[in-house]
Amino acid sequence: MDKNNNGDVPGAGLQMPPQETELEDESVAGQQTREDINVLDHQRPQDGKHASKPAMPTAMKIAVVFILAIILFAFYWQETQRNAINNRAGEGGQNTEQTEHGDLFPNYPPQGRSLIQDEINSLDWIDKEFIPLNEFSRPGILLEEINGIVIHFIGNPNTTAAQNRNFFANVAPAEGLHVSSNFIVGLDGEILQLVPVDEIAYASHHRNSDTLSIELCHPDETGEFTDETYASAVRLTAWLCMRFGLTADNVIRHFDVVRSDGTQKECPVYFVENEGAWEAFRDDVSIILEQRQLA
Repeated sequence: MDKNNNGDVPGAGLQMPPQETELEDESVAGQQTREDINVLDHQRPQDGKHASKPAMPTAMKIAVVFILAIILFAFYWQETQRNAINNRAGEGGQNTEQTEHGDLFPNYPPQGRSLIQDEINSLDWIDKEFIPLNEFSRPGILLEEINGIVIHFIGNPNTTAAQNRNFFANVAPAEGLHVSSNFIVGLDGEILQLVPVDEIAYASHHRNSDTLSIELCHPDETGEFTDETYASAVRLTAWLCMRFGLTADNVIRHFDVVRSDGTQKECPVYFVENEGAWEAFRDDVSIILEQRQLA
């Protein structure tokens, strides 16, 4: 066989396909890829920042749920208090409607006065005809305290307790008049309660915040009361004095509440013009208090 000059077999100088080299290259490439991955893994933060990201939505959810729970509780509490006021507005009467002034009404009420109102609700000689809650004649504002009872006269002769109650309930709010009373005593001696004893009635100027008011109906311009009106007024006044720890000295006329400008209203006119009749009224209240005859 012929040999070339270098003694190799002919064709031995030709380059064969580097199969093993390619396999080695692939192995090196694979090894390089793994090394790259290891480098990337090594370069990733190891302080837990990436691991904490999934926990953030959970924390946010907990916060949202907590906030919603607070909102729902506040809403429930507000509705509960408002319903309590509306229920009290309807006890013994037919007026249970809720007005647009709901946000004006405070929380209900000091327990002592509330219990006395509950007792009044059980009395069959007082008709509970509460006027609806409204800004002008029954704002639902709690009395700060009760230091007295103020006696008034209606000033509209020969009108009934029911008629005057409806004036306070309907006409006064419609005309924007801040007027009302806790009680009205009618021409026949009937007693209507318009505003609970733990709420302000607009009747006695700056004494609204610490007194209860009683309006008395009268048949004519003199303002003198019928015997039935007088007897019921004495009974009611004495009952309230006993329950609130008052005496006849704490019973005053509207006339005795001096306005900020120094003026006085001649109300109740008969008791203003007849001082002896006024003193007799308070004496009769004292007698009942002393005898404790409050059945």
